[in-house]
Amino acid sequence: MRKPRIDGQETRKQLLLAGGEVFAARGFYHATLAEICRKAGANIAAANYHFGNKETLYVECWRFSFDHSLKTYPPDGGVAEDAPVEERLRGRILAIMRRIIDPRNHDLDIVYKETANPTGLLAEAIQKSLEPVFRGLMLVIRELLGPRASDQQVLLCLMSIRSQCFGPLMQERRRKSGSPGPPLPLRDLIMDDVEALAEHVTSFSLAGIRAMRAQIEKPKWTRSN
Repeated sequence: MRKPRIDGQETRKQLLLAGGEVFAARGFYHATLAEICRKAGANIAAANYHFGNKETLYVECWRFSFDHSLKTYPPDGGVAEDAPVEERLRGRILAIMRRIIDPRNHDLDIVYKETANPTGLLAEAIQKSLEPVFRGLMLVIRELLGPRASDQQVLLCLMSIRSQCFGPLMQERRRKSGSPGPPLPLRDLIMDDVEALAEHVTSFSLAGIRAMRAQIEKPKWTRSN
């Protein structure tokens, strides 16, 4: 019996899946079209037909991996828009963390390799893709800080929350993938009980945001006293 012919869209998808794995493992410069095509069960002519060159395939693999991770873990964490703002913050923090610890999300490993050995090819795609994700988190932060908060204060809170999410989780993710580095003291909590970690980061961040809001809303004449 003849093997069914794979249509063009399926071939393209398999190239994107295989490319995501290879670029995540090797980075752009050490990945080859030959290895990607071998994993995808396709030939180089098909890769060139669908993507034109390795550079375009690289960008599209990252975008495909990122879009897949967002579908799996929506940025709002599945929390309703009319839920209390504290719950919405926790949902967004938990969604970020779940994306980070999922080993199937190759977009994070591709970015790590890109940071270590830059090509400059992903900058525009990353900016356009991440902008709506972090804009949603910024809106939640602004709501918590109150209407008198400045853009800088919102961005500083965003930076703090991102650091708490990405710092320990990405370090442990890279260690598990074979990158050098000692295990973190709380690695079992970090990787195995992400909900507890998300709860801590949410509570810690809310305490800081409340303190900032109290300072923001404090009458000017009392701030120096």
